[in-house]
Amino acid sequence: MLPSAPSAQLIRLTPQGKPGETFGLVGATSWTVGRSDRAAIVLNNPWISRMHALIQWLPEDGFYLIDLGSRNGSFVNGHRVTVPVRLQHRDEVMFGETRMQFICQAPRLNLPLKPEWEEEWDKATSAMKVRCLITVVVMDLRDFTPLARQVPEELLAQVVGTWFRQVGDILQRYGSRVDKYIGDAVMAVWIHPQNAPHPYDLLRILKAVLGTEKTTSNLHLQYPLPFALRLGTGINTGYAMVGNTGSGQRPDYTAIGDTVNLAFQLEAATKTLNLDVLLGATTYEHLSAGDLAGWLTRHWLQLKYQPEPVPIWGSTYAELKQFLHTYGFVEPPTQNPISEGRGFV
Repeated sequence: MLPSAPSAQLIRLTPQGKPGETFGLVGATSWTVGRSDRAAIVLNNPWISRMHALIQWLPEDGFYLIDLGSRNGSFVNGHRVTVPVRLQHRDEVMFGETRMQFICQAPRLNLPLKPEWEEEWDKATSAMKVRCLITVVVMDLRDFTPLARQVPEELLAQVVGTWFRQVGDILQRYGSRVDKYIGDAVMAVWIHPQNAPHPYDLLRILKAVLGTEKTTSNLHLQYPLPFALRLGTGINTGYAMVGNTGSGQRPDYTAIGDTVNLAFQLEAATKTLNLDVLLGATTYEHLSAGDLAGWLTRHWLQLKYQPEPVPIWGSTYAELKQFLHTYGFVEPPTQNPISEGRGFV
């Protein structure tokens, strides 16, 4: 059993910034925030979704705020929450248009400093948009709508919040940062500073995908779900603009362009083709260059605005697992910057 969380509070702020209603974060390790009367923290406001966000406490990391795909967003100190955000004492939190302040007098954790590469990319993306070679991975929960009809809202929020956090940990371990959580989907980006991805980089991405699939399929062992969850994955490599697409006090760092759009279309096509993973042509070519594509089969995808179908390559997770097992998955050399963890924030 997890130890109970330290005493913390969310305090609603008036339009003048003065403290108002107080919501205690005690007696549990997670709290849902939303308009539903089943939420732990009920905010009766039309800008608030029924299950808007989740606050989780982890013994080793502290409190996290996780947006649950809300229509009007969650913000911490003016920054939109697109990935789980660790909360600090006196952070200002907004759910839609409801301003609140997070109060927690627990001792600050001795958290690791940002690696140098992450600070460099923070500076670059905050000031400009840059054209980069990237690999985009889009992963979407299958059968999420039927699940939402069969389980209580608060349980669904717990499942999605846990999934978001666990997926983020896996992707960071393999050299990326989650770029966005979108409802029941995750978009992750790896940046390749070379003219072409190193084969080891693509292997790490595939390893991250397989790790995420395992975590997803095991969620029903953590929560009383009616069935095991499944995952569809689209992977695409190409050039895209990376940087700040937000404005003012609400920046939004992301990657945009045809490379990203195709990754979403590939994920959607996994359903119609009854496959688990689909790769774009460029990703396939880079794998082929390293003699690492024999496990994939060719298919065709009709894209909008293109007269002819384009080739794509796919597999099941079982085939991907067998490929990685047969290959042995040799860890990459340390001099490779991507392999050392240069990802996208």
